[in-house]
Amino acid sequence: MQWKLTRGKFRPRLGQMVAENKSSDVQSITRRAFGLLPDIKQAIEELCKLRAIGPATASAVLCAGAPDFVCFMADEAVESVPSLVPVQYTLTHYLKFSNSLTTKTRWLKANDKTHKWNVHEVELALWTDAWSRKLDIPSSAETAEKPETKASLKRSRTDEEEVPAKKKKKSK
Repeated sequence: MQWKLTRGKFRPRLGQMVAENKSSDVQSITRRAFGLLPDIKQAIEELCKLRAIGPATASAVLCAGAPDFVCFMADEAVESVPSLVPVQYTLTHYLKFSNSLTTKTRWLKANDKTHKWNVHEVELALWTDAWSRKLDIPSSAETAEKPETKASLKRSRTDEEEVPAKKKKKSK
């Protein structure tokens, strides 16, 4: 849950409400949910039986244990799929997102033999791209277009840094 809250929208009471679930219920429902995979719809429905667990949180739990089948419903990743804006926190919306990423994952597997893609990695790529844009961090493609010179890599000294004193040559 802590991990999900660091990547999703801030919801102050969510952690507290989730903590109200009985440990035995969490364990048995989670075990049943993972047993339902690869049927993502049924697995999410099972986890949603827990208090304060919706499709986004359920996807985080399932993604942590089964990244080959399940992607996390991170807002930034969902917003990267134009047909899914605005984000809706429903099972139907999650399944559309998951299907979109599954399609892209299949395409990547067929066309990129250098890496074994899964839906979670595709989701992470979308999330990372969205955050790099928000933070105005250039992509690796953009930096490859503008090779840096040695001069551009030199770090200038701050006022707090002292300039090293030159050593005096000994006189003969």
